[in-house]
Amino acid sequence: MVKTGLDLFEKDWPKSLRGARVGLVAHPASVNRRLEDAAALFYKSSRSKLSALFGPQHGIYGQTQDNMIEWEGFKDEKTGLPVYSLYGEHRKPTPAMLKDIDALVIDLQDVGARYYTFIWTMELCMQACLEENKAVVVLDRPNPIGGHLTEGTLVTRQYSSFVGLRPLPIRHGMTIGEIGLYLWEMFHRGLSFNVIKMSGWKRSHWFDQCGLPWVLPSPNMPTLDTAIVYPGMCLLEGTTLSEGRGTTRPFEIFGAPFINPDKLAGRLSEFRLRGVVFRPLYFQPTFQKHSGKICGGAQIHVTDRQKFRPFKTAVAILKAVNELYPEEKLWRDPPYEYEEEKFPIDILSGSPELRQLIETGIALDEMERWWNRQCKAFDEARGRFLIYD
Repeated sequence: MVKTGLDLFEKDWPKSLRGARVGLVAHPASVNRRLEDAAALFYKSSRSKLSALFGPQHGIYGQTQDNMIEWEGFKDEKTGLPVYSLYGEHRKPTPAMLKDIDALVIDLQDVGARYYTFIWTMELCMQACLEENKAVVVLDRPNPIGGHLTEGTLVTRQYSSFVGLRPLPIRHGMTIGEIGLYLWEMFHRGLSFNVIKMSGWKRSHWFDQCGLPWVLPSPNMPTLDTAIVYPGMCLLEGTTLSEGRGTTRPFEIFGAPFINPDKLAGRLSEFRLRGVVFRPLYFQPTFQKHSGKICGGAQIHVTDRQKFRPFKTAVAILKAVNELYPEEKLWRDPPYEYEEEKFPIDILSGSPELRQLIETGIALDEMERWWNRQCKAFDEARGRFLIYD
């Protein structure tokens, strides 16, 4: 049985922070194994005094949609405490937001992919707390797609953005607490930093092996199945293809009005990707890209999640569409996540190289060898930040 940092915070709260005034960075998935809300638990806790609430992208209640849909702060009706937005006018806590607290507690459910912005909210919170001499406490949670597999490209400094502020592979195989340790050791050593560890979690665990309730951490992350494909299929946000927003299966369903489903599925089958089958389909998104239009495409059916490689799968999809429909515009124009000039696909992948390799028609396996070299280089350093066996 896995217990999260929130399940254990009363028992394992740092002695140096007993009685401290805390701000809590949370969202709808910030619940314990009994589905009790983190804010309510901290509000009644004798270990510290809850003084403010903070919310990341999508809002503290998960009420807003995707990129650059901002929200502003308000007063919480239940507690009367201020709620500060970290996805509005500010993405980094300001000195005024931190004035009345001693420590910032971060309890955010990540999904195991570099693009998912909650880890970068943590990075900006760490920066702000270091500058203002405040402590940070991360309540650790499972990586829902396991801590044993890594895949994909690393972001380069020139392509740093809110979908990748520091070098990490796209599928990073780390918990949010482990990423916090990496950020602390590499970039924020002067910060007072603590991780309240989980108990019972193993690196090979998928979320459905943890005995924990799944709560949507964001509006388009409804299930573990979504999280499994997300490290690849989020790349489609940088394209003109629908990534399935506006359907009941976001990131599993994809396509566009110009695509013939059988033709695309046939080409994808030629890549002989492991652990996945593509089912041709038509769909009509109710919002976002191609809203109200009939799209041809496919649904991803993962048949073996151990063998399935989400990033390679998504690159195969982009390669197939580029080959089959060279006359169609594939790459989406900026802006994307506050980047006004660079191609969205480039900031998602971390450099222009993936886009350029797809355009030149290089074989999929050769591209995979390229990003595996990047991933291996990070894996060699990653070990010292891992908390769990």
